[in-house]
Amino acid sequence: MEWLNYHHLRYFWAVAKEGSLRKAAEKLRVSQPSISAQIQALQESLGEELFRRSGRSLALTETGELVYGFADEIFSLGEELLSSLKGMPGSRELKLNVGLADSVPKRVAHEILKPVFHYSTPIHVTCREGKVDDLLGQLATLRLDIVLADEPASTSLKVKTFNHLLGTCGVAFCAVPALAGKLRKGFPKSLDGAPALLPTQNTNLRRSLEKWFRAIDIHPRIVGEFEDAAMREVVAADGLGFVPMAALTGKKALTRPELQIIGTTRDCTDQFYAITAERRLTHPAVRLMTENAQSQLFS
Repeated sequence: MEWLNYHHLRYFWAVAKEGSLRKAAEKLRVSQPSISAQIQALQESLGEELFRRSGRSLALTETGELVYGFADEIFSLGEELLSSLKGMPGSRELKLNVGLADSVPKRVAHEILKPVFHYSTPIHVTCREGKVDDLLGQLATLRLDIVLADEPASTSLKVKTFNHLLGTCGVAFCAVPALAGKLRKGFPKSLDGAPALLPTQNTNLRRSLEKWFRAIDIHPRIVGEFEDAAMREVVAADGLGFVPMAALTGKKALTRPELQIIGTTRDCTDQFYAITAERRLTHPAVRLMTENAQSQLFS
């Protein structure tokens, strides 16, 4: 039976976490050559390189990312074990690491996550934002428990994932008061030729919008396209155009106070997904947020 040397693993984890041999050596109070020797021994036992040179610094290889994910979980559990034995407060606190795609509106993400903050057991939530492919890489290495996105993970990716549809909602079109007042008359035909701030063409919402625009024969004047939903809202609040936003159950739209609703439609929709590395949801916080979204938020 093969055994993992956790002493070697801890040295590797420290270097990966600190980002350099020097910083890890200072924290562990050992010499850099000693750490290098331990990591080399770990690489030889695993038969894989864990680091690669990136300029003057070290970067994790693909295998290194995988090992780091497991190491982070192992030593975090070790710290919780010691805290529990010492009777420290918060030792039963759950952790939830969430990946948030740039294209998901922050207010929608907040509504999805809201039940987690009111759970009976304290939950420490960490949110990381970025592109879906990058977040799915972190999901595969167990650095994330869940990824929230507005489209399912592609089946062409090497990462094994499972898509859980949280729900579908209609779309509200919003703008600053002056522009909103003008475009309300004759909506949705009033959007023809109007300045528009849209999501980029690689998003599910943009595809749904284009299909709806063609169906009602309107052609908005596209002023800007943005992957980041929050950026669209900021530009819209500056009065540069109208912006499409999710219209959730019981809420006309989750929008900035500077914006007003022009009109809404169910003929154009936005979807939201919880993407996990497991088919069956086991994390209590993940189960809570998905069940609430499916039964309440998007019902």
